[in-house]
Amino acid sequence: MGVEAGAQAARSRALAVLRIRSRALAVALLPAAVAVILLAGGSTSHLVGPGWDLARWIMGVAAVLVLLAAGAIALVVARSRPAVSPTVAIAEESAPDLYRMVRDLADRLDVPAPSAIALTPDCDSWLEDRTHPAHGPLPQEDRDEITGVRGLTPARSRRTAASPVLVIGSPFLWWMRVGELRAVLAPVVAGTGPSAHPDIAAARRFVRGLDAAVAVASAPRGPVFRSVLAGVGWVARLLLRSCRVHAAEMERGVATAAAERAQAVDYGLRIVAQEQVGLAYAGWDRLLTRVALPAWRMGRWPSRLDAGVVAALTELSRRDRLAEGFASRLGERPACDLLEEPGTIDEATSLLAARLFHGGPAEAGPDWAPVDWQEYPEEVVDRTWRTDAARLHRVLDTLGVRRSPDPVTPHHDAPTLARVVDHLTDPAADASGRYADSDTDTDDERYATAPTAATPTPPTEPETAAQTPEHYKAMAADDDEELGERCSPHSAALAAGLTAELAREEAAAPATGSAPPGQGPDSALWDDGSLPLFPLQPPRSGRELLADHVTAMVCCAAMDTAGATPGLDWLDGPTLLVNGTRAADLAPRVLSLVEDGDPAPLRAWLIDLGIRPEKPVRLV
Repeated sequence: MGVEAGAQAARSRALAVLRIRSRALAVALLPAAVAVILLAGGSTSHLVGPGWDLARWIMGVAAVLVLLAAGAIALVVARSRPAVSPTVAIAEESAPDLYRMVRDLADRLDVPAPSAIALTPDCDSWLEDRTHPAHGPLPQEDRDEITGVRGLTPARSRRTAASPVLVIGSPFLWWMRVGELRAVLAPVVAGTGPSAHPDIAAARRFVRGLDAAVAVASAPRGPVFRSVLAGVGWVARLLLRSCRVHAAEMERGVATAAAERAQAVDYGLRIVAQEQVGLAYAGWDRLLTRVALPAWRMGRWPSRLDAGVVAALTELSRRDRLAEGFASRLGERPACDLLEEPGTIDEATSLLAARLFHGGPAEAGPDWAPVDWQEYPEEVVDRTWRTDAARLHRVLDTLGVRRSPDPVTPHHDAPTLARVVDHLTDPAADASGRYADSDTDTDDERYATAPTAATPTPPTEPETAAQTPEHYKAMAADDDEELGERCSPHSAALAAGLTAELAREEAAAPATGSAPPGQGPDSALWDDGSLPLFPLQPPRSGRELLADHVTAMVCCAAMDTAGATPGLDWLDGPTLLVNGTRAADLAPRVLSLVEDGDPAPLRAWLIDLGIRPEKPVRLV
């Protein structure tokens, strides 16, 4: 009863959508019908006279204009390419076991099998209709789907008019077992039954066409096309508003019917598998934001993100007693065994994830190279820290901060951690003294004798003041109000300088490569201007930038003076290893220096680990 009730509700709502389409067609044909009646009345001598002749001319012209406008709108709606999710196509020859499992599931559910399977770098699964003519077999250079990664074939099988594509979240294949994946996909595959109904399929095509027409009308155009498409967009939005409720209820009925039909297949296992869905989502989000994002910012993209999810969730099960039971599942067959070449497909989805979540190029290149997990500490963590430390010292140079208070000190021109700590130290909060015995001046006296960046002088004869604390506050007020109020003037100005320097570097960076030709009308999926489609994090504030750069400088000093090494924590990202053990409690000590100007907690931490802040460090 549940299946029939849901399907019947979906069909009734689909008919309501189609009635709206019929009414729109009737409105477009009404002037022509009136004109035909007037012409027929004149030819039969029933409607004669000057008034009727004028009415015939007016209605004839109006009918032609309305029909031309309706034809233009219908043409835009029919030819506009509906939005398609960016995915990685999985050819049947590259995953015969996966196709066999899905077809067997469809047979058990007594519904049509999906026409094809694709993967998406997200923790979700759905059916997607790609029956629009523009979604037919695409040439190799079209970027509707990421292709061409080490022999991954973009071929698609020919499909029927109402056969959707099954899109599977790639983390599911690597984390879930075969039985769990089948249970999770059961209600999704069951949706092919209602989707095959002609009324539901026609209603969906109509709604997707209207949505695509709105996108076409909103795309930037010339003045002539913009004025013409403005009317098309207005009509499309009006029709979308009219059928919005019916379309939503139709989809709700389809989902209800699919869920009811799937009750008979692996129902008990599906309850357990739903727990893995939430766990996979948490692990995937943590992996992207803590591990992948630092690599993407360095121009490297991890090529085994899906395998990293397994490592991250395994680490979570080791740390969290609540997740202990999940590790025992790893002895069962993983769903990625259903793929012939899981490594190749993992690489393709990892590249697509970098493009969607970070806006990286569509193809690998010299400035956008893949990185394996074994190389991650050296290629990403070490380079990130040293790059941030170099940027920090460049900003200090711009602010006129001397590298060493004593020019005769060895390595006085080399970058040191002591320079950063001394600059950020608030004299009122500093009760532990300076690192160098010769540094007996107060902060204001020291900066009053620092050379300016605009008028450089020989290092042996500093002459004029660089910046005063009041000027520091003025510099930071526009860029980071919160930081300027809570932190010392030195911290505020340094944070403002880092924000400006990072913005200049991003502006000078080369474009991410040519994206597919145009999003709006008909040609492709997205354009470079809209990337990333799903940014992982908002832009970092000035305080966060300053804390990250100071942390990077501390880690560089630890690696160069205390033998520490860069490491990778699957849940927290880049980490510092001292004697093979993860260094803890660094973040609150850095924040104490950045926000309060108090260097005592950080200095005590450095002394405990044997880190020499006065020693020079190696930068990139």
